[in-house]
Amino acid sequence: MEKTFDIEPVNQNEYLVRWRSEGQTGESLVHTNPEFLAEAGLDSFDEQLVVEETATYLAEHQPVIDFPQTVDLEEIAAAYGDYAEQLRARLQSR
Repeated sequence: MEKTFDIEPVNQNEYLVRWRSEGQTGESLVHTNPEFLAEAGLDSFDEQLVVEETATYLAEHQPVIDFPQTVDLEEIAAAYGDYAEQLRARLQSR
């Protein structure tokens, strides 16, 4: 069950995430909030890498076909209590 993500910056703090999985495709617009990134301890990492790891993290928790059209990192953190901690660990190991 291979998933592929293409990340493209579209505006300041906004990224288009295109995904392919099992013959299906889709896209989501991911909003990053600098204040949230600072609060979560993710502000020292490149935003595009944060978005890439977020897409991978989400794909581990739900089918990509169910990704919302618009994604805010704060909403992911609210839904998954370990999100920020997991992302920091993933980004530090890159």
